[in-house]
Amino acid sequence: MIANFSFFLLLFVSGFVFSANAKATISISPNVLNRSGDSVVIQWSGVDSPSDLDWLGLYSPPESPNDHFIGYKFLNESSTWKSGFGSISLPLTNLRSNYTFRIFRWSESEIDPKHKDHDQNPLPGTKHLLAESEQLTFGSGVGMPEQIHLSFTNMVNTMRVMFVAGDGEERFVRYGESKDLLGNSAAARGMRYEREHMCNSPANSTIGWRDPGWIFDTVMKNLNDGVRYYYQVGSDSKGWSEIHSYIARDVTAEETVAFMFGDMGCATPYTTFIRTQDESISTVKWILRDIEALGDKPALISHIGDISYARGYSWVWDEFFAQVEPIASKVPYHVCIGNHEYDFPTQPWKPDWAASIYGNDGGGECGVPYSLKFNMPGNSSESTGMKAPPTRNLYYSYDMGSVHFVYISTETNFLKGGSQYEFIKQDLESVNRKKTPFVVVQGHRPMYTTSNEVRDTMIRQKMVEHLEPLFVNNNVTLALWGHVHRYERFCPISNNTCGKQWQGNPVHLVIGMAGQDWQPIWQPRPNHPDLPIFPQPEQSMYRTGEFGYTRLVANKEKLTVSFVGNHDGEVHDTVEMLASGEVISGNKESTKIPNLKTVPASATLTGKSESNALWYVKGAGLMVVGVLLGFIIGFVTRGKKSSSGNRWIPVKNEET
Repeated sequence: MIANFSFFLLLFVSGFVFSANAKATISISPNVLNRSGDSVVIQWSGVDSPSDLDWLGLYSPPESPNDHFIGYKFLNESSTWKSGFGSISLPLTNLRSNYTFRIFRWSESEIDPKHKDHDQNPLPGTKHLLAESEQLTFGSGVGMPEQIHLSFTNMVNTMRVMFVAGDGEERFVRYGESKDLLGNSAAARGMRYEREHMCNSPANSTIGWRDPGWIFDTVMKNLNDGVRYYYQVGSDSKGWSEIHSYIARDVTAEETVAFMFGDMGCATPYTTFIRTQDESISTVKWILRDIEALGDKPALISHIGDISYARGYSWVWDEFFAQVEPIASKVPYHVCIGNHEYDFPTQPWKPDWAASIYGNDGGGECGVPYSLKFNMPGNSSESTGMKAPPTRNLYYSYDMGSVHFVYISTETNFLKGGSQYEFIKQDLESVNRKKTPFVVVQGHRPMYTTSNEVRDTMIRQKMVEHLEPLFVNNNVTLALWGHVHRYERFCPISNNTCGKQWQGNPVHLVIGMAGQDWQPIWQPRPNHPDLPIFPQPEQSMYRTGEFGYTRLVANKEKLTVSFVGNHDGEVHDTVEMLASGEVISGNKESTKIPNLKTVPASATLTGKSESNALWYVKGAGLMVVGVLLGFIIGFVTRGKKSSSGNRWIPVKNEET
């Protein structure tokens, strides 16, 4: 009798819950999008007793399990959520698969402290599904070419273009000097990678893997130096992209222009498993402004490592390329490999001294998306020792106007005797300084930094021991590094000692400030390691916590590098390197960020920029608060941490 009563009671309660949940409905408009960036409006109603933890999940493909969402939004972002109805508009990226949207009820008692994102915020629970939408599709847009980006090849009068589509059917590029007459054509080679090529989780897990589509690669040939070309990619059967344009490479140009940065990543219109980089939006915006202001002058972009920060979550690569297409379709987009593209536990080169340096920062990707989604000049490659295809785009060089650009890998063997070392040596020794008086070397992890990046101490020592003599003996003008998410400029330096000219003493810049906001602190004063006083060594001429990028402009007589801040798009630091060897630093007063409050001069060294003094104090405060309240604040706000100019976010060593 009791058993029967319990059974009917269970049926009654279950029916009541189902009835309550059944009232919730969700709809989308439109249900077909044309291309990445188009928006869908998601509407819901009938959510009884709404909670500020109720949330909306994005799923692609639609059959994904509840806990395998692409991202999520809390319903309280809608102004009417307390009434049980509302709407959210979301721009979506074409993942070559349909989307669906689900609403869940989540409560504080169900928070799983072991199920967190990279900010240590709890990921929402999926136990109580309230409603699911119909499917959203990109229709014929799935076959349309997207994620278009350019790069140089080994041949001067060419330009490579790469893009992604949903199938492997043949695609082409057609191009010409007139927008109305694209009389030249070239077939594109299609390729792809599979889940079995990934080396570790989450990249090879069901939660991280998504179909990457087909990657197409083709080259536009017989270009005239410095001429604007128009082009589009696609096919008659699957559709063509809009018409883009670029200025063909001119190795004899009187002026060289480059936009250079590291560690940018991308932003997403939703919260996901990992931290994304909201500041990257401003970086792309200001660079686009600069490109458009150039008119018919050629330029290039250098992104020196930590490209998308996908870290094994495949769809983030799609978000990244969608975000950079407005600039990467106009100027060649060049990259070098960083720890978050490559590092994996069984990587082939991991000497004893590097055991704690090279971890699983690549999220199991082991360089595969990086190697196939980009195709840089040169033919450098190394085996992963696994099912993954060889890692490409490790080291290469090219000329542009008066500058010889060199890209190197800090994640693979760079020691004397290795193939990369021999490439760097031969390349630097063969530079024609009459043709290119300036030499710029770029790599991810810095040889010099005054950040408190203890884990990388040994790799910096090895770089000074093995690579710096090559730089010094071959008169490298400028060395650019990322990895540390700050901007810092050093004096002309060799063996940690300032010189008077860049000849024999390259100027080093750390430029990892393009988007990622996990920030290290500066090196503390040795006799006050627990106090928030971070003196600026004499070798460090300018350093700041501002996000931004650098702008390089060079002719035969002078190379100028300017740091552009994201908060206003203005120049805040400048250094000039003359062909004669002289180095001219920007004036301190002209480069300070205006109206920024500073702490007393005793907290920094006299004669250095004080624009970061406020960061030091905030850094110490936030580190303490972060330890005590980080999880609570993360839970209450449930949002991505702000990347605004006045936030200091301590870095976890493994997340640099």
